[in-house]
Amino acid sequence: MKIQSLSVVVPTNGCINDCKFCVSRMDSYEYKNQMDDNKPFYDLYLKDYIKRLEFARDNGCNTVILTGNGEPQQNRRFLTDFGLFMMLMERPFRNIEMQTTGSLLDEPYLRFLRNHVGVNTISLSISAYNDTNNARNNGSLTAKTQVKLQDLCEKIKKYDFILRLSINLTDCFNDMSAHEIVTRGNCNYLADQITFRVLYQSINKNTPQDKWIQGHSVTAKKVDEIREYIKSEGTPLERLEYGQTRYSVHNVSVVLDDDCMSKEAKESLKYLILRPDCKLYSKWDSPASLVF
Repeated sequence: MKIQSLSVVVPTNGCINDCKFCVSRMDSYEYKNQMDDNKPFYDLYLKDYIKRLEFARDNGCNTVILTGNGEPQQNRRFLTDFGLFMMLMERPFRNIEMQTTGSLLDEPYLRFLRNHVGVNTISLSISAYNDTNNARNNGSLTAKTQVKLQDLCEKIKKYDFILRLSINLTDCFNDMSAHEIVTRGNCNYLADQITFRVLYQSINKNTPQDKWIQGHSVTAKKVDEIREYIKSEGTPLERLEYGQTRYSVHNVSVVLDDDCMSKEAKESLKYLILRPDCKLYSKWDSPASLVF
């Protein structure tokens, strides 16, 4: 088994945001949170949790992505513990990424992520370059959760994180050329890497998120334009293990991800998912994908 990355689901009691295209809200299946030090068997589950981390590491995985059904930074206590796990592991993960909309992140929190947790890359999930449209699509409309993208990106780069813009392809990008999207991401928002994400729709669930995506996703023509632009303007760097090719486009790393849920069966796993129940899964939307 070859694993590209391990997605660690940070336990939260719901999300402070309400992204209109949120994959987590499409799935009603609940996973127990055993990573709670108030529970009587926490010591046992803590050992199980570290065992799963070591399993992924033993199978050639060296990248952890801190993510979740909420914003990872909602649970600072867990992130503190995770930083300690890395110090205790004989072979810790060297590449630690964090997937976030950026809500709640200020300079002290970024410093904590860099210095204690060991985060190297901030993967900033956006749905528009305009702050108001981004906040509306991400459901981050309060003063506490709304993000000023340019200001946050400057702070992220101040602490020398690698900055990846994970661009959710909403209709806010329909009127922008592929060249403009990449150039603005690099020049205005200081991105080292850009990943274009085609919005995922569930199969036969007809959720509120599916309905929103049907009316607010970029056109298929725009996705084709982005794909052709990357190929014509970019230089292939390498083929990632899950099948996508990474390109250098005007010195920016660019990937088009049209299989964000890893629905195609492959010999190499795009990722494993470590949930708060201390078990590993291979799919986001199927408890039957339990691995270990």
